[in-house]
Amino acid sequence: MATKPSSSSSSSSSSSSSNKKQGLGWIEWARGWLCVVQEMLFQRILASHLHNPLPLPPVNDLTCIVTGSTSGIGREISRQLAEAGAHVVMAVRNTSAASELIQKWQSEWIGMGLPLNIEVMELDLLSLDSVVRFANSWNARSGPLHVLINNAGIFSIGEPQRFSKDQYEEHMQVNHLAPALLSILLLPSLIRGSPSRIINVNSIMHHVGFVDTEDMNVVSGKRKYTSLVGYSSSKLAQVMFSNALHRRLPAEAGISVVCVSPGVVHTNVVSSRSSLFSATDPQVPEYCELLKADDWPVCAFISQDCRPTNPSEEAHNVETSYKVWEKTLEMIGLPSDAVEKLLDGQEVPCRFGDGQE
Repeated sequence: MATKPSSSSSSSSSSSSSNKKQGLGWIEWARGWLCVVQEMLFQRILASHLHNPLPLPPVNDLTCIVTGSTSGIGREISRQLAEAGAHVVMAVRNTSAASELIQKWQSEWIGMGLPLNIEVMELDLLSLDSVVRFANSWNARSGPLHVLINNAGIFSIGEPQRFSKDQYEEHMQVNHLAPALLSILLLPSLIRGSPSRIINVNSIMHHVGFVDTEDMNVVSGKRKYTSLVGYSSSKLAQVMFSNALHRRLPAEAGISVVCVSPGVVHTNVVSSRSSLFSATDPQVPEYCELLKADDWPVCAFISQDCRPTNPSEEAHNVETSYKVWEKTLEMIGLPSDAVEKLLDGQEVPCRFGDGQE
């Protein structure tokens, strides 16, 4: 694990401004796109030192929840963790597809060792009611959770703006709000599994995102909505929320918060490596605590080549990160002291969870 990445932006971008920021400046915007282009062009070279697939440390004692695990890198993450011996919970909308996958994997695994320890649970991130029901069902088991991988996400390229049944823009809900709610509600299980981790599969595209906490749905007209705006904004919101969650979790809770970029090219086997590394590498918790101890303004961010890196300049904006934290809690129906109460073993009310699908 490398040492803390250097950054010249942490102090300048964290300072308050008397005038409300309306969007990225052209220099920030250009730097963001430069990061995206560099990853697209040089990902293969930067990650050439990594094995394919990535060898995993012993994970036999781990219980891992992976959202969006019937396709893409979530599917590969689930399979590799299970084949390495972990108990994997596929949290998916299409449970029949997940069950078919498990049957296929089990048949291919015959003779390789013990049967794969995989199960399926229903989770629809387009419904916050579904998120609450999932978390309540899992917490009721009173067992440990060691790794939560918030992998599921959408990027509806070129599609018109759409809203969930909860009246939130779909990119914002699936990529940020629902995973945020799930992460907080599963804190009791993550505490039982301590040392444990929350892994948020993010994107290099957050570098070109901007979050207006007064217009999370992008409906005010101040910004023209495009699928790129929806996606990049939701991914930046996830990093900013993770920053605040990282600071609020005391060291004794033993929960690490990590954002990770899977890269923008290559196969699912290759793209899953940074997520698997973040979920299993023994030095990740130590690195997260280093950042917290040094009062670093952002959570750990792991690049597609499995190395610590900096999130975007805008992600270092502490003031906006806490505004995103407060606004997110309001939108997902949790009180402002939800984390503190859950860490203290108390129950936390949520306005979602009782609705009918």
